[in-house]
Amino acid sequence: MHILIIGAAGMVGRKLTGKLVADGELGGKPISALTLVDVVAPAAPAGFKGTIVTSAEDLSTPGVAASTLAGRPDVIFHLAAIVSGEAEADFDKGYRINLDGTRYLFEAIRQAGLENPYFPRVVFTSSIAVFGAPFPDAIGDEFFTTPLTSYGTQKAIGELLLSDYSRKGFFDGIAIRLPTICIRPGAPNKAASGFFSNILREPLVGKEAVLPVSEDVRHWHASPRAAVGFLIHSATMDLSLLGWRRAVSLPGLSATVGEQIEALRKVAGDKTVALIRREPDPTIIKIVAGWARNFDTKRAKDLGFVAESSFEEIIRVHVEDELGGKIGG
Repeated sequence: MHILIIGAAGMVGRKLTGKLVADGELGGKPISALTLVDVVAPAAPAGFKGTIVTSAEDLSTPGVAASTLAGRPDVIFHLAAIVSGEAEADFDKGYRINLDGTRYLFEAIRQAGLENPYFPRVVFTSSIAVFGAPFPDAIGDEFFTTPLTSYGTQKAIGELLLSDYSRKGFFDGIAIRLPTICIRPGAPNKAASGFFSNILREPLVGKEAVLPVSEDVRHWHASPRAAVGFLIHSATMDLSLLGWRRAVSLPGLSATVGEQIEALRKVAGDKTVALIRREPDPTIIKIVAGWARNFDTKRAKDLGFVAESSFEEIIRVHVEDELGGKIGG
C-alpha cells in the first residue's frame, strides 16, 4: 500500500506518520511506500522498511498536485491548510491555500483517473468552523453549515467539493470535522484557538501562559492522539455507510475554559494553575464568540469514531505522550 500525506510536517501529520510507521500497515495491508509532502520538507521517519519520498511543495501552485500523485497512492491524507487566525487575517492566502490547493488536488486525482483508472481513498481534514452562530445547545448531524469566518467558509467549500467528486466516482472521500485539537505540543501557532492549548501546555512545564478570554467560554475538544485515531479510522472504514453525505462531525468533549483549568488543577495542582495570567484580547474574544460549543455526534459514534470522555484524560494523554509522564519545568 502506498500512502500520501499532504501536510506531513504539521503536528497531526507528524503524529500520523509516526503511527503508520510504528504499525507498518493500514487496514491489515502492509505499507510499502510513504510520500510525505508539505511546504517545508517533512523529516523522513526512522524505522520504516519501505520506500519514503519527502518533498517541499506548495499544493496551491499549479501542477504540484499532479506531481504528488506520480506514484498513484492508494490512500491520500489531505491535512494541509493555514489555520483560522491566519486565514482570517490574510484573505488571499487563505483562499489560495485552503481552497485552491484542495481543488487542485481533487482535480489532479480526477485527471489521473481519466488517463488510467484510479480510485484512491481521500481523507480531508475539515473543521467545526464550518458552523456559525446562532447555535442550538448541541449541534446535531442535520445542522446547517453557515460559517462566519473565511477559514470555515474555505473548509465548507472543500467538503462540498469532496462530496461531489466522490458522488461522481472520481475518488472515495470523507471529510472529517475535527474538534479543536488540545493539547497541541510544540510552539504556539497562529490559530485563534491556540490559547486553549497554551493555558495547559505552558503551565505543565513551569511556564506562564496568557488567557485572552473569559473562563465561561465553552468549546469542543479532542486530543492529538484522538485525531490520529480519527484519520486511521477514516482511511479504513466502509465509506458506503456515509451515503453521499461525506462530511462527518467527530466526537469530542465540550468544556469551558474554567473546566479546563479545574482539570489542570486536579492533574497538576494549584501552583501550575497560578501560572495562567488573564489578559483579555478583544479580537480573539470576538472570533471565539462565533464558534461552536457542543455537538451531538451520534452519526460519527455509530460509525465507530471515538474520543476522550473527560478533560483530565486529555491532559493526561499530553503528559504521557509529550512529557514522558512528568509534570513541571
